[in-house]
Amino acid sequence: MASSLSLNATDTHVLDVDPLIDDPRTRIVVCCGSGGVGKTTTAAALGLRAAERGRKVVVLTIDPARRLAQSMGIDSLDNTPRRVKGIDETAGGELHAMMLDMKRTFDEIVEAHADGQRAEAILSNPFYQSLSAGFAGTQEYMAMEKLGQLRARDEWDLIVVDTPPSRSALDFLDAPKRLGSFLDGKLIRVLMAPAKVGGRAGMKFLNVGMSMMTGALGKLLGGQLLRDVQTFVAAMDTMFGGFRTRADATYKLLQAPGTAFLVVAAPERDALREAAYFVERLAAEDMPLAGLVLNRVHGSGAAQLSAERALAAAENLDDRGIVDQGGGNVELRTSPEAGSPAPARDTPDEHAQTPDKTPYSATASTPAPNSPATSTPAGATTDDTPADHADRTTPDQLTAGLLRLHAERMQLLAREQRTRDRFAALHPEVAVTEVGALPGDVHDLAGLRSIGDRLAAGADPAGAV
Repeated sequence: MASSLSLNATDTHVLDVDPLIDDPRTRIVVCCGSGGVGKTTTAAALGLRAAERGRKVVVLTIDPARRLAQSMGIDSLDNTPRRVKGIDETAGGELHAMMLDMKRTFDEIVEAHADGQRAEAILSNPFYQSLSAGFAGTQEYMAMEKLGQLRARDEWDLIVVDTPPSRSALDFLDAPKRLGSFLDGKLIRVLMAPAKVGGRAGMKFLNVGMSMMTGALGKLLGGQLLRDVQTFVAAMDTMFGGFRTRADATYKLLQAPGTAFLVVAAPERDALREAAYFVERLAAEDMPLAGLVLNRVHGSGAAQLSAERALAAAENLDDRGIVDQGGGNVELRTSPEAGSPAPARDTPDEHAQTPDKTPYSATASTPAPNSPATSTPAGATTDDTPADHADRTTPDQLTAGLLRLHAERMQLLAREQRTRDRFAALHPEVAVTEVGALPGDVHDLAGLRSIGDRLAAGADPAGAV
């Protein structure tokens, strides 16, 4: 790929994070992307940076791993925003954090939109309990509901959303429509039909058809489950329209100018392919994309040394350790007058003689006690022993190993650059900020500040490891 396609090229847009989070018109930032790319850490770091720059921020995470609570020094997070202590509030900002409780959010909707008796009937219904705890798409829908609730309270300047860790980042956008389709679906309408038809004539007209249908469903689902579903539908009848209305309102909120989407990805093929798909989907849905956060980008302080040159240098050092012996060392090893021991021969005859007829002991590895090889002539030194010679090769071996590690790092950097180039070629209009990799995991506010600094550093992953 041509170098002009590099994300570091001058014609590539650079995402400037600070103006985005400083702008009072920015009220919602949604961090999205595939799983395992650092969405939760990115959301927390953005929230902390915005708060310390004067915004009143709440970070909503849907990640059940509780990493956000740990990094912010909170024992646990729940469905209620909790204020984070230990941040710099000199600019007048505040930081709050919360973790979505899917079932509790569903319960709050029921309690807010049904009278006491009906709400109690719904909350105790077995089918509702299963639906609110694990129905496909419920978590994503409730994340949208909670976002709508937080925005309606108008208590925070900025809401930062960490989207659910699902197989596809698009589930966050699709879930409200899916749940709304379920609640408006044919099965629900059929189950609601008897309650909607007035008078005995209407009920008598439907009795035969309904009995046939419920009999078939009873065999398929089980009689008790069918009764639970019918009870649930009857109790929720007045609320179904509200689910659709709120989902539509939150969807429009995501399209509003005050919302900014940040796609988070790692410099890996699969993650950037997912990011490209999401960028295209956001454009199709008229969602405001602020840019791409390319997370965990590696760097090198010796990038001028290529992988090829590093490997060649390592091979040269290895060759020296095997065959490159100077003439003086050879003389020392072969000359009895030099005072160095002759090398032991690998021979089955343990009493073999050396060329100068010096007898060997039974071990064949050390000279006999009174042999000339054990004596040191006057003025000679014993520093040049085989062990000392091996020690002199250790720095070369260490250097060769470091050169090979550097070569591996440079090969990794080349792979990452190729994936970034491919993304930039497909989406040159997308602004990008690169976040250099840290040597360890983020587990406190100091680590989040470091990530925030790197987010604001633009397309230069300085300090990456």
